[in-house]
Amino acid sequence: MIAAFTTGFLTSFALILAIGAQNAFVLRQGIMRQHIFAVALTCALSDAILIGAGVAGFGTIVALFPGLPTIMRLGGAAFLLVYGALRLAAAWRGGGHLSMPDSTNSLRKTVMTCLVLTWLNPHVYLDTLGLIGAVSTSFEPVSEKALFTIGAVLASFVFFFSLAYGAKLMSRFMMSDRAWRIMDVGIGLLMWALAVGLILGSGT
Repeated sequence: MIAAFTTGFLTSFALILAIGAQNAFVLRQGIMRQHIFAVALTCALSDAILIGAGVAGFGTIVALFPGLPTIMRLGGAAFLLVYGALRLAAAWRGGGHLSMPDSTNSLRKTVMTCLVLTWLNPHVYLDTLGLIGAVSTSFEPVSEKALFTIGAVLASFVFFFSLAYGAKLMSRFMMSDRAWRIMDVGIGLLMWALAVGLILGSGT
């Protein structure tokens, strides 16, 4: 039971950790101290809906297409390898630090921007409906699936609220181009490690 919760938490947290458009937006809002709670809550609730859909629906799809988990794992591994390479390339190029805008957006506009970056991002569907859904098939009892889902959703809430509210403390650090290079290197290596895990897992 604990393994299901821990696996859900760590899987979700590792996938969300990658800095993309959504996370950069949350980080930027935190640094600017604008609508922090609303942005973090919007991202976390969106993830909760998608994670729940992935865990609930993936098993049904697998019953119709038994080979799908392997396809998803290999496809996910390919994506993570490419994404990791892109992060490492970004670290090599540099210039990824945040720039501070001069104006303050309304709450409505900020939330709408957050929703667009979340729901129109194809990567979020691969992460939640695909990868998290695929990993959830390792847990058969309903109670274990529920704990896996709770762990995955909790990781999303912990991450987004920590990122948003922690950004104030990180503001001076994150304005540095060197800091973003270090972060991109770490993310790239983490994505490659996840890819290796998926490839090895597909053979079991």
